[in-house]
Amino acid sequence: MRFYHRALDRPRRLGVLPGSFNPLTIAHLHLIQAAGPLVDEVLCVVPRSLPHKDYFGATLEQRVGMLESAGLTVPHSIADSDQSLFIDIARQCRLHYGDNTRLLFLCGRDAAERIMTWDYGRPGVVEEMLREFELLVAPRGGRFTAPQEFQDRVHVLDAAAGHDQVSSTEVRERIARAEPWEHLVPNPIVDQVRRIYS
Repeated sequence: MRFYHRALDRPRRLGVLPGSFNPLTIAHLHLIQAAGPLVDEVLCVVPRSLPHKDYFGATLEQRVGMLESAGLTVPHSIADSDQSLFIDIARQCRLHYGDNTRLLFLCGRDAAERIMTWDYGRPGVVEEMLREFELLVAPRGGRFTAPQEFQDRVHVLDAAAGHDQVSSTEVRERIARAEPWEHLVPNPIVDQVRRIYS
């Protein structure tokens, strides 16, 4: 894990948002801002490679640049990682922040459902992951209700609705179709996004 910007050395509660940020959207920004009161710092992690799809669109440096320019108002750090799975990123965070930092991964309902129901090839993987970190789950197309046995490790992130349909894919597709897209990304990065994707 390589840091581009680091807010705190030893936060007690670290919110972790891994994402491809291709590009950064107002939904990402909203998630970060909503987590702000619940954590000491939010760490945005950009993967150097993706396991299930090709790396396309913005370069790693451009993705980091969008995060740096977005105008985040909560304490935050930005890093890249050669890992993309939550469990591996959590273990990298432990190396940098120590065992006393509580890790809370930020995600939407859709991602939380995938985490809970994915076929990992062996039993007990969800339990193993949730010993390493907790989840802060924002409503995305509805609220997420964790299975009873995980309710002490999975928490609702109180984020206002209205960003359910906002995605990086939607921004790229709107740009390709010459449709309005500017309202879907943070205002400070509109020009960056235009240069990268137009």
